[in-house]
Amino acid sequence: MGKKILFFITLFLFIFVICLNADKFDYDLWARLIAGMGVVEGGHVLKADFLSYTPVHIWYDHEWGSGVIFYLFLKYFGPFSLIILEALLYFGIFAIISEIIRIREKAAPYSILLYILPVMALEENFNNPVRCHLFSFFLFALFIYILEQARKGKNLGLYFIPPLIIFWNNVHGGVVSGIGLLIMYLAGEILNNKPFKKYLITLLISTPLLLINPWGFDYIKFLLSANTMARHEIVEWWSIFSKFHMFRLKLFKLFMLCVVIIETCKLVRITKAAENIKSWYEKLDKTKIILLLATGYLAIKHLKLLPFFVITGTIFAYEDFFKLTENLKLPKVKECIIYTVLIVISLIPLTLKEFSIPLNTNNYPVKEVEFVKINNIKGNVLTNFGLGSFVSYKLHPNNLIFMDGRYEEVYFDYMIPLLKKFFLVLPGWYEIYEKYPPDVMIIEKYYPVFDALDKSSEWVKVYQGESFGVFLPKHKVKKEYKQPSNDRKYYKNTLFDTDIKFN
Repeated sequence: MGKKILFFITLFLFIFVICLNADKFDYDLWARLIAGMGVVEGGHVLKADFLSYTPVHIWYDHEWGSGVIFYLFLKYFGPFSLIILEALLYFGIFAIISEIIRIREKAAPYSILLYILPVMALEENFNNPVRCHLFSFFLFALFIYILEQARKGKNLGLYFIPPLIIFWNNVHGGVVSGIGLLIMYLAGEILNNKPFKKYLITLLISTPLLLINPWGFDYIKFLLSANTMARHEIVEWWSIFSKFHMFRLKLFKLFMLCVVIIETCKLVRITKAAENIKSWYEKLDKTKIILLLATGYLAIKHLKLLPFFVITGTIFAYEDFFKLTENLKLPKVKECIIYTVLIVISLIPLTLKEFSIPLNTNNYPVKEVEFVKINNIKGNVLTNFGLGSFVSYKLHPNNLIFMDGRYEEVYFDYMIPLLKKFFLVLPGWYEIYEKYPPDVMIIEKYYPVFDALDKSSEWVKVYQGESFGVFLPKHKVKKEYKQPSNDRKYYKNTLFDTDIKFN
């Protein structure tokens, strides 16, 4: 029991330090807070967009429940609580993983050294304080725990899956991975020639419960289209071996390589022990193979989905590594040294680092938005889609946006290509003015359009910060403007202030 407590304390401290090092908030957090505010303060789920000046459809907010949770944490516990919430969910994932390892093969699940690489493999994916998809990864791990218990004959947990599906369905669209898990366990246990009816019954009960959402059946159609749509312009949906990510994500790729090596060694051992093909096939855990292959494919295909493989890879590779090296005992003295080093490594940053929210003026137009606000510049704002929800949160109702990160939830398919053409100054880039003319633009300096606008006779750069510029039509430019403060403390204290009201 003492070792277990030490393990969990060390694991949490290690994860908490990683969460403290996040340098900026997720771009979509602000839209989530607005959605949560609408439910808490307005009393209803927001189904119509009111933030944009461009054409929109019904707002299918597949993360509205997450928005409610985020807003409640912000309202009652303050901005820093969002970082704590991320740390708790992040920690919860690995705490559940350790319990799955314990119930599967009775392997010693609390060797902290074997968790360092998996935790670090997720660092780049979780580098923003709390995102909605964390709920999906947490629930994915929890579902595996329940389903692994069921494989051991302990079926009580299966009764919790249907209500969890309802909750999951309303906090994040990743609920499809929960349904996918039920299908994979059903298929795997059929191939394992094990009892499978309980998984089929759970699947048949759970799937119709997806209809329990604010939009009914229309939401199911949206969910299917959202999970199958191509997202060529979104970096986190690119392959981990794409040109952009080829030399990134080194720790995750090392983790994946370790899992492949461990599982290959395990397969070789099974092959050597098998008397014939039938015996070899019977010794394989088909459920495990399906999970590893499916999540491995998702991880390679899309950066955003790699945590699914980290979860399954840690569960199965940990126990297989443990079996392959069970004759190698780590002396207790060395184990104590490892725990001591990890705790010290975690505590030193905690004593030196300021416990405050991140403020990244390189990634967020904090001062530029302040410039627009203090000079009372009203009208339609054109920004990159990732920045849109922050601009809405800070400048609504005086300003409406072109679009934000809710691209599939609110906007039509042609919007991002139109925006891409504009930012990269591709042929016809000026089309955006004709269709959806803006009154003010906040543009990143590294995009070609920044220089194009700077040389334009129609637009004037009225303010330039570290990474962004504010442009106004020439005929609207005033002689003098108030300049935003350079006080970082001021921006940290006011980062979550908004004029949006629902009562």
